[in-house]
Amino acid sequence: MIRVKNLYKSFDGRTVLDNISVEFESGKTNLIIGQSGSGKTVLLKCIVGLHEIDKGEIWYEDVLFNKLNFTDKKEIRKEMGMLFQGSALFDSLTVEQNVRFPLDMFTEKTYEEKTDRVNFCLNRVNILNSNNLFPSELSGGMRKRVAIARAISLNPKYLFCDEPNSGLDPITAILIDALIKELTEEYSMTTIVNTHDMNSVMENGEKILFISDGVKCWEGNKNEILNSDCEKLNDFVFANSLAKKLRSLR
Repeated sequence: MIRVKNLYKSFDGRTVLDNISVEFESGKTNLIIGQSGSGKTVLLKCIVGLHEIDKGEIWYEDVLFNKLNFTDKKEIRKEMGMLFQGSALFDSLTVEQNVRFPLDMFTEKTYEEKTDRVNFCLNRVNILNSNNLFPSELSGGMRKRVAIARAISLNPKYLFCDEPNSGLDPITAILIDALIKELTEEYSMTTIVNTHDMNSVMENGEKILFISDGVKCWEGNKNEILNSDCEKLNDFVFANSLAKKLRSLR
């Protein structure tokens, strides 16, 4: 579980996050949604410690993360898995080397142990016989799967995903959503996903935080979102649904 309490963040005097409080639950896919520029990516970066916050608290279980020193934060980061927008694989490394990278960085495992873990993770995301391929030789969906394998290589307690469906066709996007949800439940991770994809919201939205202009406007789940009385949320849902229909007509 991750708890954010009264979080504020500004850049050059401009408030980007204004008094955000939310609890992200273990074993569930927690979504942060909002329009571009709403502050959702900044919030995710604050939670993982890439941005220092101005005020507030970020708790990982019973540990006040934002008050830890660099060394102690590193211990928590060993329990994090990151899935970046665009996959962020190293072009010069093979699939196997990409997935092994966190193991090389944070563990003292033998080469054989690392290889076993890499193969386990690749098998778990249904990537077979691709260890020696380079990212440029993979489809977009396969690159996402390799990125997920890398994200879970350290068996994390916390998984962070920034727009995991970006650049994917609808069918592949659904498969990636299902894989993230399945892994979250299987390993009881606290998973936080930034997304603007309403398919993801309706499929995986067990816990949803909607922010607009840096302010928390609504919190709920996929069963409640269509009956919300939050005008800004309704505008967001309608705009995304309309865009989806227009794309289908092209």
